[in-house]
Amino acid sequence: MKTETIAIHSQNIVKSATGDVTMPISLSTTFLRDETGGYPGGHMYSRVSNPNREALEEVISKLEFGEATCAFSSGNTAGMTVFQALKAGSHIIAPDDMYWGLKKQLLTIFNDVLTFDFVDLTELDKVAAFINPNTAMIWAETPSNPLLKITDIEALGKIAKSNNLIFVVDSTFASPILQNPILLGADIVMHSTTKYIGGHSDVLGGSLTTAKKDEFWERILNVQQTGGAVPSPFDCFLLLRSIKTLAYRIKGHCENAMKLAEYLDNHPKVEAVYYPGLTSHKQHEIAKKQMKDFGGMMSILVKGDGDNARKVVNSVKIFAQATSLGGVESLIEHRASVEGPDTKTPQNLVRISVGLEHIDDLIADLEQALG
Repeated sequence: MKTETIAIHSQNIVKSATGDVTMPISLSTTFLRDETGGYPGGHMYSRVSNPNREALEEVISKLEFGEATCAFSSGNTAGMTVFQALKAGSHIIAPDDMYWGLKKQLLTIFNDVLTFDFVDLTELDKVAAFINPNTAMIWAETPSNPLLKITDIEALGKIAKSNNLIFVVDSTFASPILQNPILLGADIVMHSTTKYIGGHSDVLGGSLTTAKKDEFWERILNVQQTGGAVPSPFDCFLLLRSIKTLAYRIKGHCENAMKLAEYLDNHPKVEAVYYPGLTSHKQHEIAKKQMKDFGGMMSILVKGDGDNARKVVNSVKIFAQATSLGGVESLIEHRASVEGPDTKTPQNLVRISVGLEHIDDLIADLEQALG
């Protein structure tokens, strides 16, 4: 089946006594045992598994061409689970432009357990210099947040494989529709399902999908089931509902973002536009090679300082000034003020999540805000 069909039909239509076309929500926290003590329905306790979560994990696995998926209560929890599954003393090579929430985990939660280096993964010749005897993992994020750097997944995967390292890709900005890291050599792909997979700014979640069920995946599965930071049945229901329209929403996000990027790229009050669809983007050719389209996320540098950038985000009327991304509504924010005083994000950077409103209205809104 093609992606659009998988999203609608894979584990979403189930046979039931009442003939539901949409999978019903199973709220039970515990499930009946039979005379032998077994579980004829396939589920024992909802922390371990649940029909709705099982369906969600199955759909994401198929969309990402993986063997298995673990769903979590947030994207940060998904990332944290990977770090928890590593052995104490392990070393991670992570991107210099890493989502601040996961970077903060490494710096403030795992700083006494793991070691790490933040490296520009777009410069592949420099990666090998950071590999040491304790290196266990390369963590990539492409496109990156908020500078929209593009990492060559296939090339980095070869480096990881030749050094026997676990290779994880945070593919949140791309979604399973635009990019499939497992097909390019990744061992695990992560998503904040809050973003494009959810797509409506109304459900929190995260996922990890593995290329194969190996020993490290069993460690991840143990953290998920024993730790219990899992999405509720209703959260899974909402995500399954949203996945049905994911492919078509992504097409709209990409179309709007390309037009908006071209407009902003020629605006006299914009210093730079970070969008991989522009030929001026440093990794445009890599993006063309590994992505089906260029996504709905971009960042711009407003000419001037942080005050100029904040003036823009305070002047919009259609864009919502809010954190997060991937929803049907367009969002905008001054990113450095979210990340705090230690951020390396430029003070004049504005991050934009391009939604599904009419592009003429979005351009007009930014025109008046910049003007």
